[in-house]
Amino acid sequence: MKRIAEWLPTTIDRRVRVIAWIYLAAQILLVGTGGLVRLTSSGLGCPTWPTCTADSVVNTPEMGIHGFIEFGNRLLGVALGLVAVAAFFAVLRMRRQRPDLFWLALLAGLGIPAQAVIGGISVLMQLNPYVVGFHFVISAALVVLCTIFVHRVYTGRVRRAPAVPRWYRAIAWSTSVVVALTILVGILTTGSGPHAGDADAPRIGLDPEFLQRIHSWPAYLTVVLTLVLMVTAVSRGLQTRGWAMLLLLVEAMQVGVGLIQANTGLPAGLVGIHMVLSCVLAAVMTALLLHLTAPVDTRTVSPGAVPADLVANR
Repeated sequence: MKRIAEWLPTTIDRRVRVIAWIYLAAQILLVGTGGLVRLTSSGLGCPTWPTCTADSVVNTPEMGIHGFIEFGNRLLGVALGLVAVAAFFAVLRMRRQRPDLFWLALLAGLGIPAQAVIGGISVLMQLNPYVVGFHFVISAALVVLCTIFVHRVYTGRVRRAPAVPRWYRAIAWSTSVVVALTILVGILTTGSGPHAGDADAPRIGLDPEFLQRIHSWPAYLTVVLTLVLMVTAVSRGLQTRGWAMLLLLVEAMQVGVGLIQANTGLPAGLVGIHMVLSCVLAAVMTALLLHLTAPVDTRTVSPGAVPADLVANR
């Protein structure tokens, strides 16, 4: 045990950075496999929880492809849990110098068993759409936490100051609210649509076509706001310009996939891509918000000082 403890990082090195990126990628990947479970009607492929059947921990040949898909998703959840443990131990010895990383790793790690329990409840409740929707909300929240974790791994724990004008920050945060609203309405839309995860699973009962139109409104508003962020960032050379361009690209893909799936009868493959892109959207939006500030050299900047160019643009 002593030798293992000595091996754990005491500073941010390549191991920590690699684990952070794997953690974020695994969170998004699990959303994709969870979508596969739902879109192939394999939500009850393992009809019990935490075991797959009343008599078996794993799926059996008699359960067919649905049992294989559902149990495979559960195994990936276990793998994600192992990545969470690795991330926690990767920053454990830095908990005094980097309490931010310690608490981020702990909070995101606790979300893994919480997700397992929520997933189990959804199975026991025959894929209740509200429980399944809440399951996705927690997944998106964990993607956000892992994005912050990656950012903090690279930026360190330093004093930061605004790197963009105040009005730009207001638009950026407003955009994040609209992004969250778009995702939430999308969850309700999926919960009322044909992909319930099982042929006998209940639906929310709302008109899916009407919800699709409602879902499109904040989506288009997000694109407009992001265009403002991108044009401003590029014209003024703000450090958010790369993230604003990436955000617009992800939104364009989301809108394109959404329009195609809405006009082609919601094919399962496109719905799955739409779900994964939602989490990518949450990650990129978070990254843009994190770049609204920049590290300050406390040796040359007095406490409370704000860069002069920002004061002029407020």
